[in-house]
Amino acid sequence: MLDQKTVRAFITELGSNSPAPGGGSVAALGASLATALASMVFNLTVGKKAYNEYSDEDKTIVNKNLELCLQNQDEFLKLMNKDTEFFLSLMSAFKLPKESNEEKEVRSIKIQGGYLGALQIPLRVAEEAYKIYDYINVAVKLGNKNAISDAGVSALMLQASIESAILNVKINLLSIKDENYKEKINVKCEKLIKQGRLNRDQILFVVNENL
Repeated sequence: MLDQKTVRAFITELGSNSPAPGGGSVAALGASLATALASMVFNLTVGKKAYNEYSDEDKTIVNKNLELCLQNQDEFLKLMNKDTEFFLSLMSAFKLPKESNEEKEVRSIKIQGGYLGALQIPLRVAEEAYKIYDYINVAVKLGNKNAISDAGVSALMLQASIESAILNVKINLLSIKDENYKEKINVKCEKLIKQGRLNRDQILFVVNENL
């Protein structure tokens, strides 16, 4: 499993001539890193002087967001593993026999299913990563001000992960035959990119105002 490798081993495998892991797994890993940075900001907040002066409501918000970040950073690692699994499954479909018309039909159906499966993982990464902006916004507002730059890095990393995941959605989408489905997914992706950039820029504005 990719998440069990050392950083060096992962980078070495990523840079090899093997097509997997690739951009999809990197997008998921990036989302996990972005979420972990938000977790760090919350961890550097809990128990500190400013935190102790917060209202009970704000303390609850910080604690809840920390908990959600910890859960999500692990989920993105699972998606990183799944991205490679689904890609390899797609590659297996291409190796199916294609001698008879029946075999060709079965192979074509399996390939289409493979592409659909392969794009679902990065799409989920993009959708779930977008939700992390809610936590980063809280980190910027209530987090340790000495770590506000880390919240900014989290936002930058998150948007890169969203758009990286969407590139992987789109390249798989090219091979999908259902035009209505393709249009629906493309619209969803463009909305995620647009709204994500707005969130990123708003967060970075606040971060830079405090530096």
